[in-house]
Amino acid sequence: MRDQYRHALIIGAGSGMSASLARKFAGEGLRVTLAARSVEDLGLLAEETGAGVFPCDAADHAQVGALFAALDEEGAPDVVVYNPSARLRGPLAELDPQAVVQAVQVTALGAFFAAREAVRRMQPAGHGAVLFTGASAGVKGYAQSAAFAMGKFALRGLAQSMARELHPAGIHIGHFVIDGGIRNPGRPERAEPADKPDSMLDPDAIAESYWHFLCQDRSAWAWEIELRPWVERF
Repeated sequence: MRDQYRHALIIGAGSGMSASLARKFAGEGLRVTLAARSVEDLGLLAEETGAGVFPCDAADHAQVGALFAALDEEGAPDVVVYNPSARLRGPLAELDPQAVVQAVQVTALGAFFAAREAVRRMQPAGHGAVLFTGASAGVKGYAQSAAFAMGKFALRGLAQSMARELHPAGIHIGHFVIDGGIRNPGRPERAEPADKPDSMLDPDAIAESYWHFLCQDRSAWAWEIELRPWVERF
């Protein structure tokens, strides 16, 4: 229901899809908090949405805990969106093990850290939502993308397990499979073909889907949806 949610925390905020989420949530009357490892570029978005901004390395358990503790003073978020991921491409035999560890930490372990802090605060009220931004790599592995697939498969498993545990407790869990390139006006080299308009995902349209998910009646909650442009093969 639209009046259920009051405070949205977006972890891994930036200028792309997460910015659209921030604008959508703010437009619906939610207080918004933005968290990212680097916050230097979030000033204009924060001004536009009235959001608070916090630096946080999502792969660092202590920093994630400190972020939630800081927010407790003004009211813990009842919507948490986890966006961070780390792409590491290359032949399996040539991947740097430490880089793979870091990639999985950012994509999957950081999601667990954030989810744990969020759920501990949501359970007493039996209310809240935790939303994870996934990818098609969490459903099917691609060549030379083992580290990314490992992280995204783990993320999807976390979301599914949480949904089965926490939906009966009144906490809505969502996993969004983003299957396709996201439109970005700042990268004209990815312009869409003239004969196939809307061949890239519109970040504002993605944000609308996240909001519709939050508005689902609990008698018919989803735990996962896939979003892809009309030209994407699957």
